[in-house]
Amino acid sequence: MKKIEAIIRHFKLEEVKDALTEAGISGMTVSEVKGFGRQKGHKEQYRGAEYTVDFVPKVKMEIVVSDEDAQKAIDAILTTARTGQIGDGKIFVSELSEAVRIRTGETGGESL
Repeated sequence: MKKIEAIIRHFKLEEVKDALTEAGISGMTVSEVKGFGRQKGHKEQYRGAEYTVDFVPKVKMEIVVSDEDAQKAIDAILTTARTGQIGDGKIFVSELSEAVRIRTGETGGESL
């Protein structure tokens, strides 16, 4: 099993969700997060005063998939979330050693 974490732009969330559903991926957790990477935030103006926004609001998606479905999920996120501009986000993939469905006690791939 793989855990895929994707940090994407807010306005791409529905598109990415639809692409994942179309690819046969079901179930995800979404969180509102803030952070910065190479873009180091941005400048904004409020009532004539300029200020720097260090932490940019993003969406973090967490998806757990079988090893076979991992590349499908990555490709769906990659092609849908990409705008070509700095700040498109990142995808992190890690090995998941165990998953347990609380309701039934199923473990491993059966719990997905």
